[in-house]
Amino acid sequence: MSAIQEIEQLERRRFDAQIAKDLPTLETIFADDLIYTHSNGHQDNKVSYLASIASGQSRYDQVAIEQLVVRPYNDEHTAIVNALIQIDLGPGADGQPSFTRIKYAVVYIKDAAKGWQLVLWHAQKQAS
Repeated sequence: MSAIQEIEQLERRRFDAQIAKDLPTLETIFADDLIYTHSNGHQDNKVSYLASIASGQSRYDQVAIEQLVVRPYNDEHTAIVNALIQIDLGPGADGQPSFTRIKYAVVYIKDAAKGWQLVLWHAQKQAS
């Protein structure tokens, strides 16, 4: 399987795990030195982001991938992903469904022992 195919599958697996609050799966995908910059500018590391998922602060009811481009580098040991997703955040304060569209970039590094690790994630909110 090519690096492109591996990363495409891993991104889908990551979103499924975020929806399911599957922390053990996310623990294996996220590098220990993960830096995630949210679309509002807030920044998390691996520990704080996993805690926000566990507490429900970061909530994902559904993630629809609209575009996903994987570009491998460094003899397929590094991959950059550029994507556009729509996230169903569940009901808002008014009880109505809440959605957001996000363009994001992530960087994966292939670790000899751990496999692909997500090390950097930057999100930018898009107009509805």
